[in-house]
Amino acid sequence: MVVRFVLWNLADSLTSVADLREYLRDEAVAAFSDVPGLLFKAWISDEHTERWGAVYVFASAAAAEQTLPSRARELIGKEPDIVEVFDLEASVSVADQLARLGLALG
Repeated sequence: MVVRFVLWNLADSLTSVADLREYLRDEAVAAFSDVPGLLFKAWISDEHTERWGAVYVFASAAAAEQTLPSRARELIGKEPDIVEVFDLEASVSVADQLARLGLALG
């Protein structure tokens, strides 16, 4: 399992958190519902500090490296300020498919 974290500072961006919320409603959530190997994605924001990002959980490193159906870079006008990839060590969740995943739990 692989976790990817991406974060943008929107202060010098072409768009706002409100604009990106509209993008989520209109296309992004639906586009990500069928990505092979994507187990979970959460979009995150902080309007006060003008930050936007996402946390992904992928079934494999190969799934994490695929091209994703996102226009966020286009809408924001730049690459993310932070992109980090981690191994998933352990998870808990009310969703059975996401519970007890990770290297520590074998």
